[in-house]
Amino acid sequence: MPPEPIRYFHRAKRTVETEQVYGEEWLRWTYGTTLGRFALNALVKRAVASRYYGWRMSLRDSANRILPFIVDYDLNVDEFAKKPLTFKTFNEFFYRALKPGARPVAEGERVAVLPADGRHLAFQNVDAAAGFYAKGQQFDLKAFLGDEALAAKFSGGAMLISRLCPVDYHRFHFPVAGMPSEPRLINGWLYSVSPIALRQNLAYLWQNKRMVTLVESPEFGTVAVCEIGATMVGSIFQSFVLGRAVTKGEEKGLFKFGGSCVVTLFPPGKIRLDADLVQQSAAGLEVYARMGERLGEAV
Repeated sequence: MPPEPIRYFHRAKRTVETEQVYGEEWLRWTYGTTLGRFALNALVKRAVASRYYGWRMSLRDSANRILPFIVDYDLNVDEFAKKPLTFKTFNEFFYRALKPGARPVAEGERVAVLPADGRHLAFQNVDAAAGFYAKGQQFDLKAFLGDEALAAKFSGGAMLISRLCPVDYHRFHFPVAGMPSEPRLINGWLYSVSPIALRQNLAYLWQNKRMVTLVESPEFGTVAVCEIGATMVGSIFQSFVLGRAVTKGEEKGLFKFGGSCVVTLFPPGKIRLDADLVQQSAAGLEVYARMGERLGEAV
């Protein structure tokens, strides 16, 4: 029986498409076979494996991978802030900046935006979010935030899961304007966050290393923006300045090499998520959309 493909809804094109998975054969072996799961627990989930690969992607000879990658995944070089041949390493290319205006930010003080390019799942009530990667698996807010009181604050609120593939733009941004807290690191493993892995165990989302930043927003209250590390992610780097209010769509930080994930949480009764995101998520389809597009509106 052939493996189940990963399908998503392309927001701009209004079509259902099949994901071209980077390293698919390796992912299916690692998470779908007995020997692969042994390798996963012995080595792959551990930081040393990802650090080694991140180091390899920072060597000068890794730059030889850039042009084939651009061709294989049909990336739009016109939006890059630098020309492809000027990147000294693959990692430098991977966390590239884009030209100003390449990601327009939806206007309106009461409008929240997507924090990253990627495939998004949106739920109006996080407590009712279950079975979106595999039947019977429910998102554990307390385990994810590592703080019972904070989890209670977001219980019943809205949640967005933004999954970044290696082919995506890998900087993440603030979905709302406000005053951010100092990011809090929660150490953990580095499992893959591909649906190939999450269909086996949704708990990878709260077992992985992650960083939690609380943003105090005049329109949305306390918003949690949480970055999740994953296999082959060298690091999560925060670039924003502490002690200064941020604007919506402003850069927050970047991921080094690998697939990764951003989870955004809103308190109950503070946002009405856009209907297309909620409807596709309810049907089990992630929505491909880009940073700065509408997420929802303050209630």
